[in-house]
Amino acid sequence: MCHHGLGAYVTAKSCESNCASEVLILMKAESTQSDPDKQVVQVLYTLVLVLLHTTLIVYFDDMTRPQLDIPKSFIALAIMVAMACVVAPSHADPLQTNIAPEVASKVLEKYQGKEFKDFREFVFEVYLSGKVLFTRHEHHTLGDYVAHRQLSSKQQALIARMLGLYTRIKYQDEALDLLARLVSIETARTDDVAQHDNSAFVEMEQVLADVATDFGLDYRNIDGRVYEVTVPGNERGKLIGLHAHADVVPANPQEWGLDDGTELSPFTAQLIAGRVYGRGTQDDKNGIVAVLFAMRVIQQENIKLFNTMRLIVDTTEETTSTAVPYYLERNPTPDYNIALDGDYPVIIAEKGFGVVKAVFPVRPAEGLGGELVSLTGGLAYNQIPAVSRAVIEAPGAPALSDQVQQLAEQFIASYGNDFSIEVAANADRLELEVRGVSAHSSAPESGVNPVSRMLLFVHLLNGAELLKQNHITDAARYAQDNWGLDFYGKSMGIDFSDDFMGPLTAAFTKVELSNQHLEVAVNLRIPVGKPLPVLEQQVRAALGAWQKTTGTAMQLEYLSKAPMYRNPDGAWVNTLLDVASENLELAREFGSSAGGTSVHDLPNGVQFGLAMPNEKYTGHNANEFKSLKQFQLDLQIVVEMMVRLGQQQQLD
Repeated sequence: MCHHGLGAYVTAKSCESNCASEVLILMKAESTQSDPDKQVVQVLYTLVLVLLHTTLIVYFDDMTRPQLDIPKSFIALAIMVAMACVVAPSHADPLQTNIAPEVASKVLEKYQGKEFKDFREFVFEVYLSGKVLFTRHEHHTLGDYVAHRQLSSKQQALIARMLGLYTRIKYQDEALDLLARLVSIETARTDDVAQHDNSAFVEMEQVLADVATDFGLDYRNIDGRVYEVTVPGNERGKLIGLHAHADVVPANPQEWGLDDGTELSPFTAQLIAGRVYGRGTQDDKNGIVAVLFAMRVIQQENIKLFNTMRLIVDTTEETTSTAVPYYLERNPTPDYNIALDGDYPVIIAEKGFGVVKAVFPVRPAEGLGGELVSLTGGLAYNQIPAVSRAVIEAPGAPALSDQVQQLAEQFIASYGNDFSIEVAANADRLELEVRGVSAHSSAPESGVNPVSRMLLFVHLLNGAELLKQNHITDAARYAQDNWGLDFYGKSMGIDFSDDFMGPLTAAFTKVELSNQHLEVAVNLRIPVGKPLPVLEQQVRAALGAWQKTTGTAMQLEYLSKAPMYRNPDGAWVNTLLDVASENLELAREFGSSAGGTSVHDLPNGVQFGLAMPNEKYTGHNANEFKSLKQFQLDLQIVVEMMVRLGQQQQLD
C-alpha cells in the first residue's frame, strides 16, 4: 500500500496506475541526477526489480488460471511497483533545514499561474524540474513524498511548507476576493445595538457560513456571538483554537485619503501600489481569510490531523469582549489558543490594559474671550485618531483667528514640527483642526497624537486669555498638568519598565462630549513589574492631589487588566517560532506585545502574526492597509502552521 500525504496521518490510498509511471520516472530521474555512489545503488536496485519481475512472470505461469483475462506481465508489474512503493530505499539523508525563503520565492515565480490537479501533482512537477533549486536532501524529500515513502518529521515539515506554497499559487486571488467581501461589511459597533443583533454581523455570519459550506467545512453559529469552523483530528489529540475577530474599530471617512489626493473609503477594499486599503485588512479580517483557505486545502487534500483545529471568530473583540466568554460557557475551551491578531514571530507576553477616564461635568462658560463648544478625539479607547477638532464661538472670530494662528505656529515649532494646526474662521465661529498620525494605542510612539496636542494647545490659548473657562478648558488643564505629550507616565510619576515587555505607555484616545459630561480617556498598556493595585493607588493619589490643589470638578474612573506571560519552552510554541522565523527571516526570538487579544486569559494563549514586528501596525489607523505581498505570505505561513501543529502529537 502506498502512503499518500504528509506523514503518518495522511490517508493511505491504493497504488493507482499513475503510481507505476511516477515510480519509474523517479527511478530514471534519480539514477541520472544522483551522485556516483547513489547511481550505483540505483542500478543495483533496478536490476533487482527486473529480476523480481522475471521471477514473478515465471511463477504466475503455474498459478494464473486461464479464466482470468489478466496479462501475467501486468500482475507482475503491479506487485513489483507495490513493493517498490513500500521497500524502495529512501535517498534522503537526515534533513537539517527547511526550504529557505529565497528558494520558496523561486518556486513561486516559476509556477505562479500554472494549474495543478492537486498537491501531489504540484510536488511531482517541482521534483522533476526543481533539482537546481533545492539541496540534495530537500530534493530527495520531494522524491520520497511522490514515491509514497514514509517521511520523517523533518521531511513532513518540508512538505507542509510546500503545501503553503501550493495554496498561495492556487488560491491567493480567491483569498483576496474574500477579504474584499468581508471588508465591505461594516462591522463596527452601532450604539444601542448588540453585535449579535446588528444587521452587519448577520450579513457577516451568512457570508462565512456560505464560504465554509462551499469549502466542505464543519460550521457552527453560536447565537450570533461566535462563528466556529472546525477541521477534526484524532480523538486522542488536543483542541487547538485559532482566534480571529470579525468586528472592527469605527472609521471616520473624513480622515481617509492619500497624500496624492487619492480618495479612500474605509469599507471598500482598494488595491493601490501593492497595498490593500480598508478597515479590517490588517485587524483582523485577514486572519479569518487565511485560516479558511488553509482549512480548505487540508480538507481537499484529505490531510489527516492528529489535533483538531478550530477557527473561533469573535464579534466583540474591539468592544465589550463578551462574545468569547459566552461561547466558552457553552463549548469546550481549547487546550491551546493562537491569536492571529498581533505580531510575528510568536508573542508570548501581552501587556495589561488600563483606562484612566476623567469625567468633567458640563458647566457654563465664565470670563472673557471665545467659548469652546465642541471637542473631538478618538472613537474608541484603543484608537489614536489622525485628527482632533474643536470649535470656538466668538464674535469677531476673524480678528481672533490671527492671534490663534500666531500661537499655533509657535506651538508647532515648540513640539517637533511633526503635526499641523488648521485655523478657519467665519463671522462668529473659529474651527481648529489638529492633524497628527493615527496609531494603535498600544504603540503610541508609532503615531503623533492629535488629541493630546489639541488639549495642550487649548491650554495655551486659555493661558493667553483668549478663551472663557468651562469644562473643556478644565480638561485641557488636566492634560497639561498631569500627562503632557509624554506617553510613558513620567509627568505623573507612574512610569516603569520591564526588560522583556518594555515600558508602561499612556495615550489620550477617546473623547466624548454630551450635554452633561465631557469624558477624556487615557489608555494604559501595563507590563509586569508593578502590582495593579499599586499602580491604581499611584494614579488616584496623583490625580486626587491635583484635583484638590486646583479645585477642578472631576470624577475619576479607573479600570485595569493584568498582563499575560506564557512559558516559552513548550514544543508547540517552538514549532510556531520555527514556521514564522524561517519563512520571514526573523530572529528566532519570542516577542512581547503591548496589544491585548482574545487569548489573553485563555490557556496556552499566544499571538502568531499576522503583522511584521519591524513595521508600523496599521490596524485602528486611518488608511489602514495590508501589503499584498504580506497577505499572500500570511496565507502560505498559516497553512504550514496548521498542518505542522495539527500533526504534532507532542505539544508540551
